[in-house]
Amino acid sequence: MSVVIAPGPPPSLDLHGPLTSTALQAALSLFPPFTPALRRHSATHHSLTLPPPPFPAGPLVDLLTSLPQQPAAGVLTVRPAAGDDARPTVGDARPGPAAGSPAAPAAGGATRPAAGPVTPVQHDLLLDTVAHPGHGLHVGQVHWRWRGPLDTERFAEAWQYVFGSEAVLRAALGPGRGPGAAAGTRAGAGTGAAPGAAPAVFVHAHAAPEIVWHPAGSADWPALLASERRREFDVSRPGPLRIALVDEGACIRILVTHHQAFVDGRSMRLLLDAFYRAYLADGRPMGGERRPDLRDHLQWLSSRDLAPARAYWARATPPRGAATLPARPGTRPTGGEGHGVGRRRLTPYEAARLRDWAASHGAAESTALHAVWALLLHRATGERHVAFAVASSGRGIALDSVERLPGPLQVALPRHAVVEPRGLVTGLLADLTGSALDAAAYEWVSPGQIHAWAGRAPFEAELTESLLAFEPPAGSERPHTARANRESLSEALAEEGVRVDPVEAVGPYTGAPFSLSAGHDGEGGLMLTAVHDRARISDCDAAEILAQTARLMRELPAAARESTTVAEALALLDGAPVPHTAARPSAPLRTLRAPAHPGAGTVCLIPPPGAPPGCYDAMAQAYPGPQALTTLSDGAPADAAACLAALRPALAAGPPLVLGCFSGAAALAAEVAGRIAEQGWQPPLVAVAGTPDGGADAVRELARTLMAAVQRRS
Repeated sequence: MSVVIAPGPPPSLDLHGPLTSTALQAALSLFPPFTPALRRHSATHHSLTLPPPPFPAGPLVDLLTSLPQQPAAGVLTVRPAAGDDARPTVGDARPGPAAGSPAAPAAGGATRPAAGPVTPVQHDLLLDTVAHPGHGLHVGQVHWRWRGPLDTERFAEAWQYVFGSEAVLRAALGPGRGPGAAAGTRAGAGTGAAPGAAPAVFVHAHAAPEIVWHPAGSADWPALLASERRREFDVSRPGPLRIALVDEGACIRILVTHHQAFVDGRSMRLLLDAFYRAYLADGRPMGGERRPDLRDHLQWLSSRDLAPARAYWARATPPRGAATLPARPGTRPTGGEGHGVGRRRLTPYEAARLRDWAASHGAAESTALHAVWALLLHRATGERHVAFAVASSGRGIALDSVERLPGPLQVALPRHAVVEPRGLVTGLLADLTGSALDAAAYEWVSPGQIHAWAGRAPFEAELTESLLAFEPPAGSERPHTARANRESLSEALAEEGVRVDPVEAVGPYTGAPFSLSAGHDGEGGLMLTAVHDRARISDCDAAEILAQTARLMRELPAAARESTTVAEALALLDGAPVPHTAARPSAPLRTLRAPAHPGAGTVCLIPPPGAPPGCYDAMAQAYPGPQALTTLSDGAPADAAACLAALRPALAAGPPLVLGCFSGAAALAAEVAGRIAEQGWQPPLVAVAGTPDGGADAVRELARTLMAAVQRRS
C-alpha cells in the first residue's frame, strides 16, 4: 500500500494498492469516529478524505504501512486546519458568565492579501519558537495595578478600538504562496532562509482582544504569570496580545502578555498609550488606522539594497573561537532545566556615577555595561576576542515616524571587541562606542542574515551566546512630548478617580544561554535582571556572573583612571571565583550525507521507537536525491522536542525539507510537521516506508518513497 495525504483543506489520503473494505474498516475502528468519504478510482487506487487536525493521521499511516499483507510505503503531509476565522476567545476565567467580566465584540472576516513575507527578525524569532516548544521563548509581559473604578465594558471597547487601529494586532502568519523570502531580502542576498521558506504576514480586516477576568481569590499571581508565558500563541490567528484582569480586592491588577514576533517592548508602551486615550474617550476616540504600520515596515524592508549591510557585517562579525559566555567551559552537565532569573540593583547614586563616568569618556551608560561584559568574558576564558549580542530598538531607520510604529522591530545584533590585558579601559570604551555607531546604520538586519553573510553554515554554532539589553527610560526618545502626554493621561484618569501604578515589564526568555537587561526604576536606580538557561549555567554560577557584573559597574567609575589597564580593572575581582558553564550540547542532528549543491534542501530521517542505532546509515547509498541526508544523533531522545531542536538549522537553510521514517515513526513525524506548520511554515512532507529493522528491502522502499515525496513537493 502506498499512501499520499493530499494538501487540504480537507486533507485526503491517496491510497495506491490493493484495498479491502474489511482491512480499511478494521484500521479506522481504532481512531476517532468520522464518516469516511471514500472514492474509488480503480481497483488499486482510492481517495479517502480525513477530518482536519487534530485527527491522528500519523498513527493511521503507521497502521496502514505496517499491515503484513501490504508493501509498506507511503507519503504523508500535514496541513494546518482550514479556515480564516479570526475569533479569539473573550471571556471569564471560571465556568459560565460572571457579573462584571469584560466582553469585547467577536471579530472575524477574511484577511486582506498577504502583506508580505515575515521580516528577517520575525523569521529568527519563529525559528527559536519552533525549536523550543513549551519554553515560552520570546513572550513578553507587562503588568500594573489599576486603583479606582474600572468600567469593564468600556475597558473592552477601548482595547477593541486599539485592535481596529493597529495592523500589527490584526496580523497573523501562514505559509507563503509561491516563491518568496523574508522581507528585506533580494535574490542571492543570503538571509538564513531560502526562497519560499519564510511564512507570510496576513493582515485581517477584524480581530478581537482576548480578555479574561479572574475574580478575587481565584488566581495565584506567580502561577498566572508563568502559565500565561507558557501558553502558546496561535500565530495563524490575529491577536498576538492577550489581557488578564485579576481582582485583588483593593485594586485590579492588569497583565498583558505579548508575542515578540509581532509586538516588541517599545511597541507595548505605544499600545498602552493608545489604550488609555481610547478608554478616556469612552472607547470611541477620533481617528482611524495608525500609519506607518507593519505593512509600511515590510514594504520599506523589501526595498533595501542589502549589499552595504552585507559588506559591513562580513567585516564586523565575531571571529570563530571568540569568547561568548563569561564562564569557563566545563565537562559536566548542570542537571538543570528551564530558566532561572536573578536581580541586582545599583542605587541611584551608583547609577548616576556610572552614567557620569561613561559620559566623561564620550560613551553612553549602555556602553559601560558592554565594556564590563567584555572584561568578564576575557577574565573567564583568557580569550582576546570576545563576542556578545546587543539589543537594538530597530527604529533607527529612515522610515517616517518609525518611532511611533508598533511592531517586531527590536533586534539582537552581534558585537565584537578585542580585549588586551595591557590595553586601556578607556580604549575599550572608545572601541565599543565606535562599533555601536557603525552598526547603527544596519540595525534592521537579523542575526540569521549576519550568520549567512559571515559564511557560516546553518548547522554551525551561533555567533554569540549572551544578550545585553539596556532599556532607556520611558519617553526618553522624545522626553518633553512623552512627559506631557503621560501627565495629561494621569490627570484625566485622576478626574475619574483612577490612579494607575507604573508599568512593570517582565522580559522575554530568549534562545541565548544568558541574557542581561538593565533599566532604570522609578527612584533612579539601575535594575539588572539576568535570565539563564539552567541546562547550560547553574543557578549558583549565574548568580556569580550577575554579582561580578554589578560589582564592576559599581566600582569601575571610582577606580578607573585614564591610564587604568584591563588587567588593573580586573584586579577589582581578585579572589572572586570564575563561573563555569556546561559544554555546548552536541549537534542533535547527524549528517549521513552532505547536499550535492547549495540550496538542495534536507531530508531528515526520524527513528522509530526502539530502533537500533544507525538504522538509517544505509540510506546514504540508497537514496539518489541531492538533498542533505540527516538523522537524529545516537542517544538523542526520540520525541518531538528533540526533533524540532534538531530541525532548526534545516528550516533556516530553507526548503525543500522532507521528513522520512520507517513504519512506526509516522505519528512522531506527523506531530513534528504539525508543530512546524503551527508557526507559519509550509509543513514538510513525511515519507513512510519499510519496517524498523532497517533491512535492505525497507531501505529501498523508503528511498523510493522519499524520491516521490521530494518530486511531489517540487
